[in-house]
Amino acid sequence: MFRKIKNFFSEVKVELQKASWPWEPKEKGIRRYKELTDSTMVVIIAMLLLGGYVALFDFVLVNFVHFFTRLH
Repeated sequence: MFRKIKNFFSEVKVELQKASWPWEPKEKGIRRYKELTDSTMVVIIAMLLLGGYVALFDFVLVNFVHFFTRLH
């Protein structure tokens, strides 16, 4: 059983070495993660814009429906 676990973790290590990581291993400090932080900022900004669009559209539709249901 321990042989299977050891084999599993050695295979995981080999596969992780093949992966492409979003940081530069030679850089030091926060500059090492520039691509990662840039991508994270893009996602955060996109989510804020999408959330604002959905909230505005919801606000407009609620008031539109409310306006026409008050008339009758």
